[in-house]
Amino acid sequence: MITLSIQQREQQFANLVRAYRKKHVGKGPEKIKVTFQNNWAIAHMSGSLSPVEHFMIQNENGRDMIRQARTQMIKELYNQIPPTDMEELVGAKFEKLFTDIHVENDEVISIFVFDQPIVE
Repeated sequence: MITLSIQQREQQFANLVRAYRKKHVGKGPEKIKVTFQNNWAIAHMSGSLSPVEHFMIQNENGRDMIRQARTQMIKELYNQIPPTDMEELVGAKFEKLFTDIHVENDEVISIFVFDQPIVE
């Protein structure tokens, strides 16, 4: 078995986040930086919004719709379709997701919470 460094595992986790979002949301983020901390995987993402979403954020109603879709609906998605490939990578069971978006800057912070520490 090949042992990966923490940085390599964080990069693989970022790739899995991008693939999951692309598959289930339609567009993955352009940039992702993941940091593991105890039983959390903290992902800072940018470039997640689609061209249509960029158009929608030009008014307050559109911003609210995007914020709702990119927070509550994403959390529900991860509950309905657990990220089993992420669980396999970190060796722990996914418990919940905390996420927020700064719509105007197209930045997202997501904290993936697992049932046990994911770093040695």
